[in-house]
Amino acid sequence: MIWPWRRKSRRRMARVVLEGPISGSTRKRVLKALKEVEEREFPALLLRIDSPGGTVGDSQEIHAALMRLREKGCRVVASFGNISASGGVYIGVAAEKIVSNPGTITGSIGVILRGNDLSRLFERIGIRFDTVKSGMFKDILSPDRPLSEAERELLQQLIDSSYSQFVGVVAEGRGLSADVVKTFADGRVFSGEQALDLGLVDELGDEEDARRLAARLADLDEDNAKLVTLGKSKRKLGNLLPGSHLLNPLLERLNLELMGSGQVLWLYRP
Repeated sequence: MIWPWRRKSRRRMARVVLEGPISGSTRKRVLKALKEVEEREFPALLLRIDSPGGTVGDSQEIHAALMRLREKGCRVVASFGNISASGGVYIGVAAEKIVSNPGTITGSIGVILRGNDLSRLFERIGIRFDTVKSGMFKDILSPDRPLSEAERELLQQLIDSSYSQFVGVVAEGRGLSADVVKTFADGRVFSGEQALDLGLVDELGDEEDARRLAARLADLDEDNAKLVTLGKSKRKLGNLLPGSHLLNPLLERLNLELMGSGQVLWLYRP
């Protein structure tokens, strides 16, 4: 599609917000927005991240799209909000520069995989599963029995592979060695101030500071460069109901639990 205001876009700055747990729906929305940034030839992108992380593949695809955007000449600056942890960090390091609030919760570089062993509960209430499978590992993490040692070793290898990918991307994105990243990539979280000392972020500041930095990188007027927010989340009807501000956090927490069952995640889970 040819955008009639493409020339104007070259004097403006795009803004994309990544908020909440990273999932398939997040990926679709953000990738669509990044495609629009590319088509309209915005010279700079302000990526606002306020996320505890989420699914691995979705985080990797967003990261890859940001790197392609940078290759086309778009200057990308990430702004870390209340929290940018795990998969949020993975996506954030695709930016040329990262600006974090001093109190932002960040870090949590690592991988988690959780299953549920409900075998004792099933036994108590008289439920038994009969499983026919093609291989010994086909029903791994089945809730009706505990993990065997062979299964635990296999899953640990999976986690180690995902962890190595995470460390490698952070090291490359932040200009650090993998050995240095591993000294703090053990799942711990940091404040933005601590992250600055570790080299995870470039500056301390708010979203306005990040906007001004992006403008300078793209040779735009800091005072007059306007933001164009793309890929906004659709407002849900439930948000208009009384008490939605209390219900929505509970639903988000439930979604995290359901999303995390049996999936490898780059997610901060306090």
